[in-house]
Amino acid sequence: MSRRAGLRTGLGVLAGGQLVLGLRILLLPRLFWKWPWVSHLPPYNEHLLRDFGGASLALAVVLCAAVATMERRLVLTALTAYLVSSVAHLLFHARHLEPLPAASAAGFMALLGVAVLLPAVLVWLAADGTAFRAPDPAVRRSAPPG
Repeated sequence: MSRRAGLRTGLGVLAGGQLVLGLRILLLPRLFWKWPWVSHLPPYNEHLLRDFGGASLALAVVLCAAVATMERRLVLTALTAYLVSSVAHLLFHARHLEPLPAASAAGFMALLGVAVLLPAVLVWLAADGTAFRAPDPAVRRSAPPG
């Protein structure tokens, strides 16, 4: 898989995750609140949940635009925005694990860690710019004659 294809796939995974999360929160906020990783937090607040769902969808829009255009500045901006959000999310939950069973807390932190690691790796892939360079026209792949 080329760097560009890996970057596009990773962006798509992040966009899809944000899309599913945002829709779930906006359409079914009480059901989202019942997840064990969420329900131990302060009392249910529909306004804050719907704001979070909307923000997740907004981030999905930016990530989808980055997938569609594969323009370097947009890709790096989308990934940095995702990374800022995921680091803040991980830090908050790392300080609020007490009510969770140890296995659940470990799984949750692993999931949140991947949500930081994946965009960090994608930023690294995108940073040098090689994934955005046009292929060299002198190096064409043509079908064999015949």
